[in-house]
Amino acid sequence: MFGPPGTGKTLLAKAVANVCKSTFFNVSASTLASKYRGESERMVRILFDMARYYSPSIIFMDEIDAIAGVRGGAQEHESSRRVKTELLVQINGVSSGDPADPGNRVMVLAATNIPWELDEAMRRRLTKRVYIPLPEVEGRLQLFKINLEKVDVASDVNFDKLVAATEGYSGDDICGLCDTAKMMPVKRLYTPEVLKELQRKQEEGATDEELQAHEKSALEVTWTDFQTALENVSKSVGKDQLERFVKWEEEFGSK
Repeated sequence: MFGPPGTGKTLLAKAVANVCKSTFFNVSASTLASKYRGESERMVRILFDMARYYSPSIIFMDEIDAIAGVRGGAQEHESSRRVKTELLVQINGVSSGDPADPGNRVMVLAATNIPWELDEAMRRRLTKRVYIPLPEVEGRLQLFKINLEKVDVASDVNFDKLVAATEGYSGDDICGLCDTAKMMPVKRLYTPEVLKELQRKQEEGATDEELQAHEKSALEVTWTDFQTALENVSKSVGKDQLERFVKWEEEFGSK
């Protein structure tokens, strides 16, 4: 899986493992790093041995470009080259095994934000290259509804306008936008002026229900809160980067 950051590639991998009822191994570059010579390659072999033992299983390699970047660069260390070679051998062994053998029911999933940095041999072994794009209109609408499900939203909030204003936002950007908007009422409620007003009402004999009703109305997320959040939370993916993803998909993506 490749695409802009924040589009849910890791969550998709976990969802696949859950649906398939498979053992899930989440691997990153730091997981396989070791200062001892030969230890990293050994960990790669152990990883695949464990995946076969606990099959059906899924090995998910997040940010695989950090593990299997283009070989032959001036900055490449000998140890990282050995790890890549061992990884390529192990993946090749999984893909060429007998599907009828229970020990070969191992799926390798990977995710990257920079697919053009992948080594050619690794790209060839990852036969299904799926583009995970930014959320479209319906996707953004669902993200807003999910993030605001347990929040009191004022009647002046227009979800259609929010969706239109967040074109080009990733799922992670929208989550950050909602979190920012949800904090605005809290800042309004606990200003010195509001606290003095609540204290005055309490001294005048206001009941707990009246005070809670005041707090509830003050904690509503309004359209103004979202406008302020939109000014502070911008999209994290540029147009040039999106065009590069589309071009790479046309050249190497699965049809």
